[in-house]
Amino acid sequence: MLGKTSAMAKPAVDTGHKKALRNVASATVRQRFLKTILGASMIVAANSSSATELTITVNNIDVARGGQVIVMIFGERGFPKKHDQALAHEARDALQTVMEFSFPVSLEEVAVKVLHDENKDGKVTKNWTGIYPKEGLGFSNGQRIGLTGPPKYRYSKLSALQFRDGVEISILYP
Repeated sequence: MLGKTSAMAKPAVDTGHKKALRNVASATVRQRFLKTILGASMIVAANSSSATELTITVNNIDVARGGQVIVMIFGERGFPKKHDQALAHEARDALQTVMEFSFPVSLEEVAVKVLHDENKDGKVTKNWTGIYPKEGLGFSNGQRIGLTGPPKYRYSKLSALQFRDGVEISILYP
């Protein structure tokens, strides 16, 4: 009988040990599963924050004025006056009436300014009033300089969905 009792007791201990091993194994599987899900979500997040190509077609360039066309990409900060705060910019000689520029953009929204810089000084040259521009300008969303001043970021901004298929901006001259 003692042999049977100890034989009976032994499986109870083994069963408890097996349950503990199963719990540890389950915990390990759960941890691996969570790590896999976390890793996958990080990859998705990284891919969603990757740069989108913004292609800007600049129209209505008056090549007879010479100079260069400068395209600037802005976040909210610095738009549209502080050119040194542009996130990206590119300048090319104004040799064609239509020009195309491309930029990698990782923000969800940006605003674009185009300057036909006739004297190649990198600034907007003003007319005799000192208020209105003498050179051609263009802004995203068809915004323009008005009586109240330059366009605001909130009206000029483009979402990633809007600029995914490209943007056209026409330069307007005084």
